[in-house]
Amino acid sequence: MPTYEYKCANCGHYFETFQSIKDDPVRTCPQCGEDTVQRLISSGTGLIFKGSGFYLTDYKHQSGSKSTTNGKTGTQKPSTEKKPKQQDSKS
Repeated sequence: MPTYEYKCANCGHYFETFQSIKDDPVRTCPQCGEDTVQRLISSGTGLIFKGSGFYLTDYKHQSGSKSTTNGKTGTQKPSTEKKPKQQDSKS
């Protein structure tokens, strides 16, 4: 459930209310009792990541499951080094 911010236009009282999205907005100021409360637009909360897959260690593979090259996990790259051709020796 989100927290909503309100401000009374009559007395200037600022307050927050934790309520369901389905609930009607607060209309009456808890301090002065007037029906001049307006809901404010706020930035909300920060983004929260929960679960696996958000850390570097979650992407590392188990040892021995993939071959390593230069300390990095992944598949080995094919060698670009040219091998000398063998000459056929006919004697």
